[in-house]
Amino acid sequence: MFNPYDCITDFIFVETEVSAADVILVPGANHPQLMEKASWLYKNGMAPYILPSGGYKPHVGTSEWEYLRKVGITNGVPDEVILKEDEAQHTLENARFSLEVLQGKGIKYEKVIIVCKAGHSRRALLCYQDAFPKNTSFMVSPVEDRFGITKENWFTTEVGISRIMTEVEKIGKYFGDFIPKWVGR
Repeated sequence: MFNPYDCITDFIFVETEVSAADVILVPGANHPQLMEKASWLYKNGMAPYILPSGGYKPHVGTSEWEYLRKVGITNGVPDEVILKEDEAQHTLENARFSLEVLQGKGIKYEKVIIVCKAGHSRRALLCYQDAFPKNTSFMVSPVEDRFGITKENWFTTEVGISRIMTEVEKIGKYFGDFIPKWVGR
């Protein structure tokens, strides 16, 4: 059955098949599900490194990176494979600063997995696509966040509608100015 909001669902929620990659990227947040999924992917041989990204946030009490690092260690990921980016304040910076970390360490990023909240998947993917070289291949492995928002249910609750429509607005604000640059690529 077709619903008028199906086009929003199809646009916002991105999920792809995942296969072995160079690194698992995790844009910052204080949702343990992110690093739990990244840890599972790591332990199943999908990538040799995990790079959570995120600076200090008062509501977290520490950097998002430190929060996610602790979740990873609790989930059996060796500390030495968790790369550090603890300055980013938003998703564009997560992407830009993560690329700098990978370049600085000489780690390949030809094929990467992004682990993000399901409702954040389009914006996260666009941010990383903008920051990384155009020949980088991205796979997206989303998680259900603490609000339980999924592509199947976002339209059934006020919080789901609010959060997803905020994503639509943010994408317009973030990327409207980027399109001329993308066309020129």
